[in-house]
Amino acid sequence: MHPETHLLLHRSRTAELQAAAARPALPREHRLRIQLGWILVELGLRLTQQPPHRAARLA
Repeated sequence: MHPETHLLLHRSRTAELQAAAARPALPREHRLRIQLGWILVELGLRLTQQPPHRAARLA
């Protein structure tokens, strides 16, 4: 990669990170609500998956 392009990408990423750091943090209740929402999404996805097909075993 050309050095000037590489430097431009680094500067762009630095500006993005600084802008994100300048934003106020979410309140604790809001973070918990988001985390609970994602847990429920994961649980729903697990419930909709098909169980693995297991071959019958004869003893």
